[in-house]
Amino acid sequence: MPASRSLPRRLSGNPASAGAWLSAGAAHWRHTQVLLLLAGTDTAAVPGISAAGATPESRRWTAAADAELLLLGPGAERRHALPPLPAGVSPALIAHVVVRELGLDPLVVDLGAAVAPAVPHLQLGQAPARCLSSGQALEPARVRQLLALGQRWGQLLAAKGPQEPLLIAECVPGGTTTAQAVLTGLGLEVAGLVSGSLLEPVHGLKTELVARGLGAASLAGPQGPGDHGADPLAVLAAVGDPMQPLAAGLVLGAAGADRPVLLAGGSQMAAVWALALALSPPSSRPALARQVAIGTTAWVATENGSDLALLLQRLGVRWQLEPLAFAAGLRFHQCRSARLRDYEAGYVKEGVGAGGLALLWELSGRSPEALALACDLACERLLGTP
Repeated sequence: MPASRSLPRRLSGNPASAGAWLSAGAAHWRHTQVLLLLAGTDTAAVPGISAAGATPESRRWTAAADAELLLLGPGAERRHALPPLPAGVSPALIAHVVVRELGLDPLVVDLGAAVAPAVPHLQLGQAPARCLSSGQALEPARVRQLLALGQRWGQLLAAKGPQEPLLIAECVPGGTTTAQAVLTGLGLEVAGLVSGSLLEPVHGLKTELVARGLGAASLAGPQGPGDHGADPLAVLAAVGDPMQPLAAGLVLGAAGADRPVLLAGGSQMAAVWALALALSPPSSRPALARQVAIGTTAWVATENGSDLALLLQRLGVRWQLEPLAFAAGLRFHQCRSARLRDYEAGYVKEGVGAGGLALLWELSGRSPEALALACDLACERLLGTP
């Protein structure tokens, strides 16, 4: 890291390991491969579960609209308008500014979004997951297929550039609820700790849906100390979403071959990390832990209604390691745009890799203040204000 810059906030992990990971990221940020994984789950149609679109119908095209904003930018004509939000603006705006200014070339992968994006992307021809409350969210064969694909892909990426970071981002409306469901199914007590796009996370509704889904699949949640939860593939099939098995496979394939991986997000990426650990043999977990880090926003890290640091602490206790996690320094207090200042009031918070990309911005030697200014200008362009 450049001596003139302060280090990003460390949420979790050994200080020495955190410093080594940040130093490696600062040395190789120019070669980062960015993957944006789009997916859908009928869980997003549950009234009141998500603010990634003000209505269940509008959340159907959230992933497509965010991918188009990421690649095309705020001034371009885009086929799908951004869904109306209760407040704030899509985090895809932050992601776009970072990839544009750093000269990165994201690859968008559609694993089953309700509406496909109208930009170049890799289409895997799948449908959204069923609502997790059914206990039959995904076909078991699809889970195995996505996991195996992710592992092969991760290994190929590592072989092409073992020192080049892999940044995995997501856009899955309703995905924090499937994240809570998967973490619970793996034996972790996370009720009340998982964030979300709403101003105040709806912990009661999420916990009720998770209990219904796991119960319908005859999979119990945590049963006390020493409980290791259910089989990860069974948990994914019961209550997961399509992003999770592919992302976990990418982690196993890339980090398992010593390529650094940045999981760009909050609770949803904690669930991906937990899946990767649950699926890997104990002997390989320390090596994975040295290569993988979670990067999120300051708004998730400081949210009163959730606790990502405690969630990661419980993940670490479960698998006997210290997961690396950082919060980017980006804040919007001084922005002219009221839509960006809404982030400081607790709206939106994270998504489309915004936190991990803002962290990468800092690793490049740029300041969080410069990113906030660039986002302010981009937001004015998006909204058509002078």
